[in-house]
Amino acid sequence: QLQLVESGGGLVQPGGSLRLSCAASGFTFSNYGMSWDRQAPGKGLERVSLISSGGGLTTYADSVKGRFTISRDNAKNTLYLQMNNLKPEDTAVYYCAKGILRGQGTQVTVSS
Repeated sequence: QLQLVESGGGLVQPGGSLRLSCAASGFTFSNYGMSWDRQAPGKGLERVSLISSGGGLTTYADSVKGRFTISRDNAKNTLYLQMNNLKPEDTAVYYCAKGILRGQGTQVTVSS
């Protein structure tokens, strides 16, 4: 069965960096585009970034463009999100997603 397990969240100061990882199993990871979504307290779900199955095409929400980088290692069935220059408004639960199927999420808190 499909499993998406996120890790790498935590508390970081503004301007800091974090790298999120998502271990995927239960499906042929290399066949599917993947995304990172997030949900901030009291707000709806936001799609942060998308990556194609082979990794050659990526898209980003305007709010994170230039600061976040999505990548994947199909040999390891793992999706990544490198987050730099983090801002308090990046505070959210971050989810790895295959379409509308998401993992349990990892909390990212940006605060001084």
